[in-house]
Amino acid sequence: MRRILIEELRQVPVAEHKVEIVERKGTGHPDYICDAIMERVSQDLNREYLDRFGDILHNNVDKGLLVAGQVKRAFGGGKVLKPMRLYIGDRATFALGEAKVPVREIAVEAAKAWIRENLRFVDPEKHLRIQVVLGPGSEELTDIFQRQGGLREANDTSAAVGYAPLSETERMVLEAERYLNSPAFKGRFPESGEDVKVMGFREGRCLHLTVAMPLLCRYIETESAYVQKKAAILEDLGRCFGSTPGLDEVTFSLNALDRQGRGMGGMYLSLLGTSAEDADSGQVGRGNRVNGVIPLNRPVSAEAAAGKNPVSHVGKIYNILAHRMAEAIYLRVKGLQEVYVWLLSQIGTPIDQPRMATQLILESGVTLNAIAHQVQEVIEEELSNLAQFCRDLALGRYSVC
Repeated sequence: MRRILIEELRQVPVAEHKVEIVERKGTGHPDYICDAIMERVSQDLNREYLDRFGDILHNNVDKGLLVAGQVKRAFGGGKVLKPMRLYIGDRATFALGEAKVPVREIAVEAAKAWIRENLRFVDPEKHLRIQVVLGPGSEELTDIFQRQGGLREANDTSAAVGYAPLSETERMVLEAERYLNSPAFKGRFPESGEDVKVMGFREGRCLHLTVAMPLLCRYIETESAYVQKKAAILEDLGRCFGSTPGLDEVTFSLNALDRQGRGMGGMYLSLLGTSAEDADSGQVGRGNRVNGVIPLNRPVSAEAAAGKNPVSHVGKIYNILAHRMAEAIYLRVKGLQEVYVWLLSQIGTPIDQPRMATQLILESGVTLNAIAHQVQEVIEEELSNLAQFCRDLALGRYSVC
């Protein structure tokens, strides 16, 4: 029997806190690159296992490290002195019976494909060295995949939490980065790099967004050209986001470390569009939570979801499921201001049998007794559809970063 606790949370919603801080690391940020590539590797392995064996075999490709390279930047161009290095690690199934699986080849090609699709000026053949350090799993964890039955047993004792809805600050931070990395924006401002980081600070109803985004050397010939492009980008951001319902004021800073008159040392220029070219390394789990932001006012899980397998690793399944369930409850049950869903697994227990709690901030005049049964119904429905949810996870239908 599932044990589901539903309680009223007596506090004000995050959107009504006097101060709120939210961060997002964008497509070209080294931490995002690690998360996205490890997830792509896991998805491609899952497809290979399904195509060849009709089932997903043991894999957890959730240990990744991107070591920064070295470049020489100059107005109008530059050169790569030392390529970046990507380590792809943890565990995978290399064979089933006599059938071998080309795990290393799949991992390398997945990483290169993601780079080609997302980073315009990074050539994975020239600018990146890949080292695959995947190995076979332990007997006990691998055995989970050989046991009979429907849903897998949890491979860990782990907890996750999700919430809904996004606050206006969270939504703005998320949308600002996606806008800056959108094809339309890159078409208008091709000199903007993919390594976008947005930090939002809301005080009362005033939101300030600090944006870091390099400009590409190949498009910038002088310091004055850099200054002019920055001004044009800030004007574009103000025009797009300056008037936002729920906020009285939205302001932006761009590349706040810049100092005019200091030459290359006073400008955020990039040769390849990512700080991993020489300034910053990346690691799985240091980036966005599974809903796309790093929300400092919210409870979050310490688990990194990227790269974990989608059928037994609750560090992935419950992280994404908790947010999905919170959103479903918020949308389908009237009278709620905020929803928090907590999920706890016990290793060896079927993944559809978590211990869980749902915390609700109610609208004025709404009682817990009046809506608890509706909340229970949504939870039971989501858990009963967990097999389909895991299949969708395997096919990459849910974002993890």
